[in-house]
Amino acid sequence: MKPHEHIAGFGTLGGELRVGGMPLSRLAARVGSTPFFAYDRALLDRRVDELRSALPAQVELSFAMKANPMPAVVHHLSGRLDRIDVASGLEMRTALDTTILAGQVSFAGPGKTPAEIRQAVAAGILIEVESGTEFRRVLAAGDQLGIEPNVAVRVNPDFAVKGSGMRMGGGPQQFGIDAEHVPAVLRDYATAGANVLGFHVFAGSQNLNAEIIAEAQRQTVDLVSGLAEHLPTPVRYLNLGGGFGIPYVEKDQPLDLGAVAENLHELVDGPIRQRMPEARPVIELGRYLVGECGVYVTRVLDRKVSRGTTFLVVDGGMHHQLAASGNFGQAIRRNYPVAVGNRVGSSSAETVTVVGCLCTPLDLLAKDVELPEADIDDLIVIFQAGAYGLTASPTAFLGHAAPAEVLV
Repeated sequence: MKPHEHIAGFGTLGGELRVGGMPLSRLAARVGSTPFFAYDRALLDRRVDELRSALPAQVELSFAMKANPMPAVVHHLSGRLDRIDVASGLEMRTALDTTILAGQVSFAGPGKTPAEIRQAVAAGILIEVESGTEFRRVLAAGDQLGIEPNVAVRVNPDFAVKGSGMRMGGGPQQFGIDAEHVPAVLRDYATAGANVLGFHVFAGSQNLNAEIIAEAQRQTVDLVSGLAEHLPTPVRYLNLGGGFGIPYVEKDQPLDLGAVAENLHELVDGPIRQRMPEARPVIELGRYLVGECGVYVTRVLDRKVSRGTTFLVVDGGMHHQLAASGNFGQAIRRNYPVAVGNRVGSSSAETVTVVGCLCTPLDLLAKDVELPEADIDDLIVIFQAGAYGLTASPTAFLGHAAPAEVLV
């Protein structure tokens, strides 16, 4: 997607980007300071509506809160989605403060502490166990509390998914129980006092290839239908993972959601219904739900020319938006879409490099990009900032103040 397409997604008014329908300069005045993250409520709703329209009605949508744990975002999505997935005790408490029922919250992650497990059992949250040790701890917590825990087994599949930004399944992994060991784990623990609902398989993230995602889903259904024979009860929970990607750089093409949906319709109407008729299929999404609804807004503090390169020095940087600097999972640094948010459509253009306020050359937000000619106090906007932004960045580095976050 080209940068202008990201601008069009938010809309403009009088030469300014709009977020939540509000011109950017007015929004900055409302927030009261820069830099800040802003998330557009209407774009969130549009993405949920697109998914609901495309995917089978039987498929439940779960929000992977780690992508954006801002309470206002989580609360909003809790009224639109079926489930929330958490990965820590703090995320668990945030989810339990929403309208989602505790039984619709899942808890994943390879390093759950005994205290977190006890909290989850007490709340009635579905715990996705990732080892025999975790299974034993869940059972012990249930015994102590006099509660039958709700459990699913997270499976490390015996296949890998190509084209993912991060591979989280196949080969040796800290995530889940190796597929070949799941039958033994179920034999040892499945009838020991837990309500084992089913399985979770998550093979990889940030994938833009619909056929690769579809093939992973087909392999997941085949794998789980075989493992289901080792459960004492029918599969009721079938988390197929997610991994739906969003375009970040100019060469990226958006995911073909229609092709993914077509495959899911075939799986739900075919092997899932035939082999696991009581299963509730779940698609768990984080980045795909929230990534494109968010912008990071930072103000130009200085404009300087050094040996032929024009630098725009802003009051934000990689301590807030690490991913845009290229230091969060990029093998080769590429620019995120960027704009001068209060000069949209300006005819004057120049090539500039946008750098943050930190005392390190790593603090690079955009390199050699063509933008409308900007000056001090103009507002630079980094798009695709709704997922893995603030909470995935080194906010304490050099002691700068934390940015605001708003849902508009």
